[in-house]
Amino acid sequence: MSPQTCAMAVAAAYALISGRKLAGLYDHAAARHLRIAAEARGEHLQGYDGDRDARFGGTLPEIYDAGSKVFVSMEIDGATARGHDRGSSTDYSITVGERQAQLYDHGESQWFSFDVQVA
Repeated sequence: MSPQTCAMAVAAAYALISGRKLAGLYDHAAARHLRIAAEARGEHLQGYDGDRDARFGGTLPEIYDAGSKVFVSMEIDGATARGHDRGSSTDYSITVGERQAQLYDHGESQWFSFDVQVA
């Protein structure tokens, strides 16, 4: 997964699972804050990536990222999200905590950690 798609999927999963408005992420792999926001109502999501000036959103199980013009599928099961990034043909899983989230990229066999800023 690209770093942008990874961040978008984490923001989406956090908003959908927690029901909270996400106001930013800290990407530990890149060691930087990301200007990204997401809000969910039920299975409906809307978000904005300020670093790319791109909107993302949709209704589960499909999330569309207008910045990279790619669909990401997502299924929620408790505090976990699983899905497929059609842009990279990669499966992923995300575990959401109180103020953090971790994404496992099956294509790279690697974990990515994020701290969450809540609005």
